[in-house]
Amino acid sequence: MSNDDITLTAGDAEVVVRPGNGGRIGGLKVGGVELLRQGERFGCFPMVPWAGRIRDGRFRDGAAVRQMPLNAPPHAIHGTARDGEWRVARADATEAVLTHDLADPWPYRGRVTQVIGLTGDSLTLTMSVEAYDDSFPAQIGWHPWFNRILEGTPADIGFTPAWQEERGDDHLPTGNRITPLPGPWDDCFGMPDGVDVTLTWPGRLELRVASREQWVVVYDEQDEAVCVEPQTGPPNGLNTLPRLVTPLEPLEATTTWTWRRL
Repeated sequence: MSNDDITLTAGDAEVVVRPGNGGRIGGLKVGGVELLRQGERFGCFPMVPWAGRIRDGRFRDGAAVRQMPLNAPPHAIHGTARDGEWRVARADATEAVLTHDLADPWPYRGRVTQVIGLTGDSLTLTMSVEAYDDSFPAQIGWHPWFNRILEGTPADIGFTPAWQEERGDDHLPTGNRITPLPGPWDDCFGMPDGVDVTLTWPGRLELRVASREQWVVVYDEQDEAVCVEPQTGPPNGLNTLPRLVTPLEPLEATTTWTWRRL
């Protein structure tokens, strides 16, 4: 199948999927109102095979030290898959399945599969990473840019994390867990019972971001957007909390966004 944009529809919800632009969700409209910030860099992109920053772009795999390009100097950020093309494995009116083969500069052979499923009141994103030959550490995450203002109404952010990862001057966790601080944030939080963050545009819409994963980065330092990023580990996690992908055991994660009118 081609990698042209795909439009999914269910009820009054519409999702645009962009396989040719990093496998991202290019738009999510509910009742004709766009919830995601528009632009080539925005929407919602997959973070894989790592999420957030890697310190100095380097991670250790056994005795080997791997160097990734410093696309956010002095660090590497957000994986490689958002910069590549994805292939459409199948698509119908409410679901699309995309695949992406991991390639240079990532030093291991593997495949990422993303399933995007839409209902009238929810969007579910599921991603898996498979290893072909050698095992390797990996992370999965999503980076949605939700519009801060809908129809003139700014969003409120509601969540109750168990802790906040203390952030160093280099924007990476120091390893200390602290009591959550008030925003604005570009910070990682721990939610051991699963990610559960609600964006509320009073009188307009409520949108809940949920995942079984225990880590979420919240970024609200921009006027235009709020980012709520479920992921399988903290920033720099390839070094501090690696999840091993083997030929027999892929890494899989899911997030579901559910909305209702207010």
